[in-house]
Amino acid sequence: MKKKIVVGITQGDGNGIGYEIIIKALSNSNILEICTPIVFGSLKLMTFYKKRMGRYDSLSFNLIVDAKEANPQKLNFINCIPEEFIAEPGKESRDGAKGAIYSLERGVEELKNNGIDLLVTAPFNKGAINREGFSFAGHTEYLTQQFGSGGSLMMMVSEDIKIAMATNHIPLEQVAKRVDKELLYQKLSLLFHSLREDFAIDRPKVALLALNPHAGENGLLGNEEEEILVPVVREFFERGELLFGPFAADGFFAHSSYINYDAVMALYHDQALIPFKILSRERGVNFTAGLPIVRCSPDHGTAFDLAGKGEASHHSMLAAIFTACDIFEKREEYRQLKSNPIKGDAIE
Repeated sequence: MKKKIVVGITQGDGNGIGYEIIIKALSNSNILEICTPIVFGSLKLMTFYKKRMGRYDSLSFNLIVDAKEANPQKLNFINCIPEEFIAEPGKESRDGAKGAIYSLERGVEELKNNGIDLLVTAPFNKGAINREGFSFAGHTEYLTQQFGSGGSLMMMVSEDIKIAMATNHIPLEQVAKRVDKELLYQKLSLLFHSLREDFAIDRPKVALLALNPHAGENGLLGNEEEEILVPVVREFFERGELLFGPFAADGFFAHSSYINYDAVMALYHDQALIPFKILSRERGVNFTAGLPIVRCSPDHGTAFDLAGKGEASHHSMLAAIFTACDIFEKREEYRQLKSNPIKGDAIE
């Protein structure tokens, strides 16, 4: 019998919607057929939110100390948050921030020890955890430091579109300074590899978005397209990769041009996230490509304004769990093909 994938799930900020979307997602009837979940968090907070939400009281967890003790027929829970931490839904607090850090660190520890196969992270508040000593802009940057010697790529994934970012969580004024040929070569190489390894697309076709309005208008609105982006597209094409662009982002999405490509490379956060969130309809997933481990998360934040009301949609969290499992399986298949000297040649 095939071993089920063991999925580690971090609680995120205990005052946000993390527990609510985890509870709803793990109530899905297909969860235990697909994977063995382990939540890293506070059983006290889990109980608090279950009671507050009412109809989820019957959702039960198998309390374990080590991930390797997980029962594949049950929802599992590792209690790794100090008992004195309390829930204050909708409020930014030290307990909420510290709990998010403790949960993430325990998940990473189990990932390194092979106790879990992959990690799904609930959202935390970036400002709050930074004030508690977490010196990274977000999950992506932290996990890259922990696992990514060759760098990483922030990619948003849904049924309709895959869109990656050349830069992640940086001020807009720094984007033009960061986007150079070296960065694009690195990020695009990671994207093409991920599309093959993680999504089983043998001959991926990628669109590169422009930095400036109207793709620079032949230098009138900026020179980055002609000096940086066009040469990169040309070089990738000469290497046999199907890279096209640069395309002005407004027309590209307005005319639904994205449907003609397997993925899109955006140059900065909002250039990617605004169209993605509109198109993904609350079912989008944030995937950290380029790492030796699989990590996914919902495509939204802590939503303090919704916390404690039981109204938050869990569809993105559920999609994150299912997408992470699918990517994990695709990677295993890819590695098996690569290890076969006959079939392996076909996916070079």
